[in-house]
Amino acid sequence: MITQTIKLQYGEVQGILIDLGAAPLILITAKQGYLMCSYLNMATANKLGDVAAKVTGVKTIEDALNATIVECSEKAKHIGLNEGIKGREFLNHIMEE
Repeated sequence: MITQTIKLQYGEVQGILIDLGAAPLILITAKQGYLMCSYLNMATANKLGDVAAKVTGVKTIEDALNATIVECSEKAKHIGLNEGIKGREFLNHIMEE
């Protein structure tokens, strides 16, 4: 497992990468929400009322920051975030809130 502190425009987030063999599980957490890879489930994020976004095809934490979001939770959409933005932009926005 790799953990990494990432400095962004509005503060720091924590990146977590777990090597699962064929593809890694990647999660980047901020106090107000998180960015996840496709190993994790958006239905659960919605059920729990989380501010979350999903990226796919990523192999590193940096890839996740630069990837385009393919799915956002309902709560993320409620605060104006939608698919099509980069992971870094999503995290900066939720940290600014």
